[in-house]
Amino acid sequence: MNLCHILTAAVLAATAVHASAQGMSMPTKPAAASTATMPLVDGEIRKLDPAAGLVVLKHGDIPNLAMPGMTMGFEVEDKKMLNGLKVGDKVRFQAEMIKGKAIVTDLKPVK
Repeated sequence: MNLCHILTAAVLAATAVHASAQGMSMPTKPAAASTATMPLVDGEIRKLDPAAGLVVLKHGDIPNLAMPGMTMGFEVEDKKMLNGLKVGDKVRFQAEMIKGKAIVTDLKPVK
């Protein structure tokens, strides 16, 4: 086989793999994950916008999202979760990927 045939075969093989991969979709969360098995993560409220349903949290690692600890803003699944909270409060929360965004799905003050 000459070099031209080898390169053509390699390109065709790569194209077939790429075409096959395009038909697959990645799940937005692990199939076996449920709210009961997702970890509660320690956090501290840095900013709140209850009307917009936004909270900025300084948080530890979020294992189910493969996210290291940092300070970042999140939307909350339900604005009512922010009722009674204030900047500086310690919380425990769950977050999951929903439509490509990390969303807080559970938020509880630490007493």
